Amino acid sequence: MILIIRHSQYAIPRGKTLYKIGVLPGDGTGPEVIREALKVLQVASEVENFNYELVHYDFGGDRYLKTGEILPESAFDEFRKLDAILFGAIGHPDVKPGILEKGVLLRIRFELDQYINLRPVKLYPGVYTPIKGKGPNEIDFVVVRENTEGLYVGAGGFLKKGTPDEVAVQESINTRKGVERCIRYAFNYTKERNKENKLTLCGKTNVLTYAFDLWERAFYEVAREYPGITTNYAHVDAICMWFIKNPEWFDVIVTDNMFGDIITDLGAMIQGGMGIAAGGNINPEGVSMFEPIGGSAPKYTGMNIINPLAAISAAQLMLEHLGEQKAGKRIEQAVMKVTAEKIKSLAAGQMGYSTSEIGDMVADLVREG
Repeated sequence: MILIIRHSQYAIPRGKTLYKIGVLPGDGTGPEVIREALKVLQVASEVENFNYELVHYDFGGDRYLKTGEILPESAFDEFRKLDAILFGAIGHPDVKPGILEKGVLLRIRFELDQYINLRPVKLYPGVYTPIKGKGPNEIDFVVVRENTEGLYVGAGGFLKKGTPDEVAVQESINTRKGVERCIRYAFNYTKERNKENKLTLCGKTNVLTYAFDLWERAFYEVAREYPGITTNYAHVDAICMWFIKNPEWFDVIVTDNMFGDIITDLGAMIQGGMGIAAGGNINPEGVSMFEPIGGSAPKYTGMNIINPLAAISAAQLMLEHLGEQKAGKRIEQAVMKVTAEKIKSLAAGQMGYSTSEIGDMVADLVREG
């Protein structure tokens, strides 16, 4: 049985679009940061005059420990009726690592065909970056990561497991359809972003001579349809170096699942850490899910000291995806004002404010505009 609590936002006049939003707070500090994101979402809806309904789900470690159930098939019938999902965090100290991550987060991405992982890497005013001499003008790019193929499909196996002759094989699956639709999304996103109109393919063509031969061929074939977009290529190791040395070189980057996973964590560090990084798992034709990048941080659970800005920014990305651009912009401007003028640090317990106080602060700034 799925635990569902329905809530509708009726504080504003009816008549505008009604968004049905699934909420999966998850484990650890996930419920705390999602609480603040929902607080900001409510104010944004009142100011920008849109309607929404929340559907709450309790999937995560506590439910698994009580029932042995991770994510029932019936959940996906519910999810497909939603307009978007706001996700908190997954990972419970009493559950073996990998069970919840694969059973909840990765499974949602795969089952709902959320084939794009969208990760803005943007340094906000007042936020510390470990890169000397770089600021908000230099660190402002987006990574488009393929989200449903590659090494993450789980293809492979063992031979002679547990013996001295053991062999472990992990296969990277790259389909023409999967690669091309990701690349095409990246070109369209670059065009709509309209910043430098430059798209970089990140790969390893000199070693991965099958997978990235496909990626490179598809990249330059699709590029012919976008004459206004400048294209280039860089090996993943070079990308990592240039993120640190010259992040201003990048506008939009497109890459596969594994490389995208790695370089976006590096991107999170140069934009100030996991406390500010948010991302979207996008199905342009279906239901998309938005989340803070940081984990469940169980040691901080219930202490009201975790940074909620990444979850609030995830709500911002969700609204922008739904077409509520003004509301999204309001939230981003409020977050930027908090980082520039209010918060002492992004680290848990060092912000100068509690989790709920940060949420109140952002909500008030969204209301003030």
